[in-house]
Amino acid sequence: MNKKRLSLRARINLAMILLVLVASVLIAAVTIYQYSEEAKEYHSERLERKEKAIKQSINFVIRETTYPVTTENIPLIFKDEIFEIDAIHNLQINLYDLDGQLLKSSKRTIQRDSSDLCLDAEILNTLSNTLEHRYVLKNKVAGQTFQSSYSYIMDEKFKTLGILNLPYLENDDFFNKELKEFLTRLAYAYLLLILVAIIIAYFISKYITKSLRTISDKMNETRLEKRNKKIQIESSSEEIESLVISYNSMIDEIEASAVVLATNEREQAWREMAKQVAHEIKNPLTPMRLTVQSFERKFDPNDPNILQKLKEYSKTLIQQIDTLSSIASAFSNFAKMPAQQSEELNVVLIVKLALDIFNEDYIHFYAEQDEIIAKFDRTQLIRVVTNLVKNGIQAIPETTEEPKIEVRVFTEGENAVITVEDNGAGIAEETQNRIFEPKFTTKSSGMGLGLGMVKNIVETFKGSITFTSQLGKGTIFKVTFPNK
Repeated sequence: MNKKRLSLRARINLAMILLVLVASVLIAAVTIYQYSEEAKEYHSERLERKEKAIKQSINFVIRETTYPVTTENIPLIFKDEIFEIDAIHNLQINLYDLDGQLLKSSKRTIQRDSSDLCLDAEILNTLSNTLEHRYVLKNKVAGQTFQSSYSYIMDEKFKTLGILNLPYLENDDFFNKELKEFLTRLAYAYLLLILVAIIIAYFISKYITKSLRTISDKMNETRLEKRNKKIQIESSSEEIESLVISYNSMIDEIEASAVVLATNEREQAWREMAKQVAHEIKNPLTPMRLTVQSFERKFDPNDPNILQKLKEYSKTLIQQIDTLSSIASAFSNFAKMPAQQSEELNVVLIVKLALDIFNEDYIHFYAEQDEIIAKFDRTQLIRVVTNLVKNGIQAIPETTEEPKIEVRVFTEGENAVITVEDNGAGIAEETQNRIFEPKFTTKSSGMGLGLGMVKNIVETFKGSITFTSQLGKGTIFKVTFPNK
């Protein structure tokens, strides 16, 4: 049998069939044993009845004979009468003297077996030493069972005259025929019972497995992030009802836990975001504070370079204020879903426009054709390109001799594709699966909201963003979205 587990329905069917088969085998075995015992008892009692009847006939012959009743005269007394008794009782009769020598037999054969002429000493000793003075010997000849009974015959004065031997053949044809007929009827009855058991097992297993299947399907559909339906089963057994109650109770607990978990996750996310924003805000505030304090200490109206120093202090403050503004903008842009103002636009032209704000001379642009029309939001597309290019610029180490960023626009089937390739440091393998997570960044500054926002924008317009990266060689970001 396969190691695969049997289903509950198959187990119920198999159990019912095995139960009927085991019952039928046991009943058949008990029946055969019972018939065998009845046959033995029947033959034993029949031999006793025949022996008793034959002894009555022998006693009658002894009373009516004119010969002196002695052991030596037994052949004369039963000269013809032994055959009449044989004919009446249909059983062979052998008469022996007390020494075990054959005196007379109703067996009509010319040549007699030597074992029939004299009895064994064991038979004589057993016969004389038993209380009933009776001995039955069983033996098998040519597959047939014979019983030979030995007992004393006596005269009217209870004097022992000789030994009566009755060979009896156990003919079991009648019992065997009756047993065969009974077993045949039993086989038909149990065959019908097996069919009934299969039908009953089918309906019972169907009823049980139907309820279990319902419960199983509901469990497979159970999700933490959605509202799960409870199980409603009518007329179920006590065990199934208990299982349903447990499942419904589990659903209530899951929903309660989901609410608590969602609340905790939101609170935790906002806490983390607040910590990150606070940290990023503190970074520019510190140099601003130091700048103001330094200006206050060193301020001298008579200093000929006061205007130059004031200009430097102002420049430092403006840079830090711009940093604070960029932090606020990044947070605001991430929190705000992009507006789906879909319009037909030339992707090549919009990408060129987005690149015009960069002054780096190592940014190169390549387009497959002059015009690639797609439906997208102009502002959001510019935001996607600028964020990817800005990431590429930040990924290139200052020690790179020949920095390079290549922006390409082309088509793949019915999709417009934008790729941004840099020869920067690359992305480590252990951080690649987190690169689009909000708040995740590998830089020493910034909030890590840029790529998360880009992914959000692209997916809003039914597109996708992927990347390939090698440490020390660079990264390629690929944005794909429908061009129709």
